[in-house]
Amino acid sequence: MIPELLSALPLTLGIMFVAMIVGFFLALIATVFRVRRIPVISQFVDLYVSYARSVPVVLQLFVAFYGLPLVAEQFGFSDFVTANIAAMIGLSLYHGGYLSEVMRPAFLAVESGQHDAADSMGYSFRQKMLRIVGPQAVHYALPGYGNAIIYLIHNVALVMYIGAADVMATAHLIMERDYNQYQFGTYLVLAVLYSLLCGVAWLIIRFFEQRHAKYSSKTAARVKFTSV
Repeated sequence: MIPELLSALPLTLGIMFVAMIVGFFLALIATVFRVRRIPVISQFVDLYVSYARSVPVVLQLFVAFYGLPLVAEQFGFSDFVTANIAAMIGLSLYHGGYLSEVMRPAFLAVESGQHDAADSMGYSFRQKMLRIVGPQAVHYALPGYGNAIIYLIHNVALVMYIGAADVMATAHLIMERDYNQYQFGTYLVLAVLYSLLCGVAWLIIRFFEQRHAKYSSKTAARVKFTSV
């Protein structure tokens, strides 16, 4: 049983990492547009974030699984959208929208005086983000980002409903094959696997929280401006 579950773990990790990386960049782009309030684009991004946060994740996966082939068919790529691809895209869109609501408050939590100080020194928006605001925003965002990663790990288990052969789907196949004789043992192994994944994610986030502890609202400006 355990070897079979472990054989499906690479797919689970692959879906998780793709959603984590793509979702992060989607959230970053969405946050920039929402903060800068670009007409029309910002409203469209707000709608996307509202969709990602309001619609149940399993329903978002169904929308991706059944909707993406219809879009891809218009461009002659109907066979490209498999269950695994739909799972990656669906979870990436969900994670990006959810994470944007972590990044935006973190950006707004940085004291306005530090924005003004960077502007007075002639920093561009990019320079201000990289040198002054960004490090402090990361400090504020890390706890929420850690929670977003944990939720993503949990929601990867839902991809079985659209036919992706992750560890959860493999576990159900094992139980069906064995006439449901080992339900408790199978679910217990799954619980251990997901606990380990969440534990590793928590340790990584905790490491970065300690690393960025110096970027508080009281010290970050002094450290950054004196280093320029």
